[in-house]
Amino acid sequence: MPNSAKWVMLVPMNLILAHVGARPGSKDEFEALTSAYLTRCLPFAHCKAEAFRTEEALLDWLKRLEGRTPVVAVLLDSRGKQMTSEGFAAWLGARRDEGTQQIVFAVGPASGWSDAARQRAQLLLSLGPMTMAHALARLVMAEQLYRAFAILTGHPYHGGH
Repeated sequence: MPNSAKWVMLVPMNLILAHVGARPGSKDEFEALTSAYLTRCLPFAHCKAEAFRTEEALLDWLKRLEGRTPVVAVLLDSRGKQMTSEGFAAWLGARRDEGTQQIVFAVGPASGWSDAARQRAQLLLSLGPMTMAHALARLVMAEQLYRAFAILTGHPYHGGH
């Protein structure tokens, strides 16, 4: 190998699917599916879920996460940007390629995000104009994370439909 070759060590991203509200319980029909999609993402990134009682608790936690690299906060918001699966995959791939180490995708409180929370976000992301249950929004986001990695790696899961 020539001396001019550069070795780049990629640090896996940490993806956290957070929400404001009660911790999912045994009666949450969507929790097992959400966990299954986050588990499918593990070959590509460290993934986990977190729950916070209040928006303030989530924002305080984001401050504590800050280290040598900033935490990218993506808040799911009906007024946010809508993306195709391919567009979202490109956005996630760009964050990965620029060395982003932590991304938090957060589903907000029932009353919506405060102005302070929206200002903290690097991206306001809308899953579409329809309103959906928070547990369902977490499931959709977890599936889209897995789909994004499938797109980025050429995995057949995403057939382009």
